[in-house]
Amino acid sequence: MSADHNIFITEETIEGESDGPLADRTVAVKDNISTEGVRTTCASDMLADYVPPYDATVVEKLTDAGATIVGKANMDEFGMGSTTETSAFGPAENPVAPGHVPGGSSGGSAAAVAAGEADLALGSDTGGSIRNPAAFCGVVGIKPTYGLVSRYGLVAYANSLEQIGPLAPTVEEAAALLDVISGPDENDATTHDEGEDSDYASAATGDVDDTTVGVPTELVEGADEGVRERFEETLDDLESQGATVEEVSLPSVEHAVEAYYVIAMSEASSNLARFDGVRYGNSGGFEGNWNEAFSESREAFGEEVKRRVLLGTYALSAGYHDKYYKQAQDARAWVKQDFDEAFQSVDVLASPTMPTPPFEVGDSLDDPLQMYLADANTVPVNLADLPAISVPAGEVDGGLPVGIQFIGPAFGEEEIIRVGSAVEN
Repeated sequence: MSADHNIFITEETIEGESDGPLADRTVAVKDNISTEGVRTTCASDMLADYVPPYDATVVEKLTDAGATIVGKANMDEFGMGSTTETSAFGPAENPVAPGHVPGGSSGGSAAAVAAGEADLALGSDTGGSIRNPAAFCGVVGIKPTYGLVSRYGLVAYANSLEQIGPLAPTVEEAAALLDVISGPDENDATTHDEGEDSDYASAATGDVDDTTVGVPTELVEGADEGVRERFEETLDDLESQGATVEEVSLPSVEHAVEAYYVIAMSEASSNLARFDGVRYGNSGGFEGNWNEAFSESREAFGEEVKRRVLLGTYALSAGYHDKYYKQAQDARAWVKQDFDEAFQSVDVLASPTMPTPPFEVGDSLDDPLQMYLADANTVPVNLADLPAISVPAGEVDGGLPVGIQFIGPAFGEEEIIRVGSAVEN
């Protein structure tokens, strides 16, 4: 494992084709994305020795485009966390804010870009896991529209919410990486024809003339004072470039975090049932009955994964399905409806990516609920299947990065890339 900031779980070079749009570019790949012949651990003891027999579609697309993969990036175990501290291989460090977390769950991917260990990186975003570390590490991260990028080869956490996406130093570089990985895939029935012949990189014009930016008051109210100041300064800057800023309301987001965690944990409990010591994971031995062997094999899960599997199993259990899971799905529909209404009057929505600067190492592990609530600005996007980008928006408290998030309508990647590049300019 990389000694520098604990960024990589496995450092191994996978050479790309000799030419292509990403020739001479290095890419770090989050360790829940399958790489043929190179171990893919999901930062868990459960998969510490697992070597996939195939490449994820996005990995094939990277190497076809000429990119060189330089390693598998550290992450929260099975993507469950917001700090990369739940990794069985030890936490990653924030290279631009010593003593603070790099965010999560794609913390290693964002840290690799911020530290210059890779030119670009791939992460996965289930409830903010690309945008959160992008904000905390001062880089750009894009969560694509659900279905724009193939999930074939992504180890599943919550299928209906997660998307693979790019992290990069600039908006244009992130958009160029999105061009490579997007498009339909016969191995993933949820993929869409959008993005097949995309040119997202050319959308990074920085032109925001006649662009209306909506600010959902509910996503700004809970932010720290310093974060809010950077956010408002960024909006003022966009207005000076020709954009119009207006307030909008998304009343449903008040319930988004609760709905998100019920849905995500329920899907996780179902997905992680395959780690039973027979199909995947550590064998608990088969002396005694099957339940005991199953239970013993699952001891390899970390504390946060066990917590989410237990809560998800409870939410899906007889007598509680309608009380929790069905209500969460109803709330999800309400969130989608609110976004649809907002986009009738604005081009993009803007909020602080994270309501606080990067947490100090160890802080959120003491209070899991606080960690869950920190996702308040990012999870509504996943519930509504929309695209969003996090762009650096300055620093607070002597050098702690802050990100601004722009949300677009479904398959509105060009809009968020265009507005995000204006912040950069």
